[in-house]
Amino acid sequence: QLQFVESGGGLVLPGGSLVLSCGGSGIHLYDYRIGWFRQAPGKDYEEVSCLHYVDGTEYYADSVKGRFTTSRDSAKKQVYLHMNNLKPEDTGLYHCAALPVWLYSGTMCLDVPREEYRFLGQGTQVTVSS
Repeated sequence: QLQFVESGGGLVLPGGSLVLSCGGSGIHLYDYRIGWFRQAPGKDYEEVSCLHYVDGTEYYADSVKGRFTTSRDSAKKQVYLHMNNLKPEDTGLYHCAALPVWLYSGTMCLDVPREEYRFLGQGTQVTVSS
């Protein structure tokens, strides 16, 4: 079963930075929009960003806009979430997942239910605390 693998999480002080990585063997990233989701303890999933892999178009939730960015490395078949000026409320388990480009094609990816995304990985834990 295809699944993404996320890495790069850790414990960081408020105001710090982390870069999360997402990749999956056998997943042709050009066929998908890649979303980053997080889940804080006791809370529902929140999609924080979405990247159209083929053209690099990015979307961000208001909660992270101006602090998080995404990038991709086609040679390494990886997608990255660059997180700056981290806040305690950014703490959570971060996952990446893929939405086929033909699914919900007329809908902004942040508005697509998480259940429609595929290949959700096990996640990487981000803890922001002093």
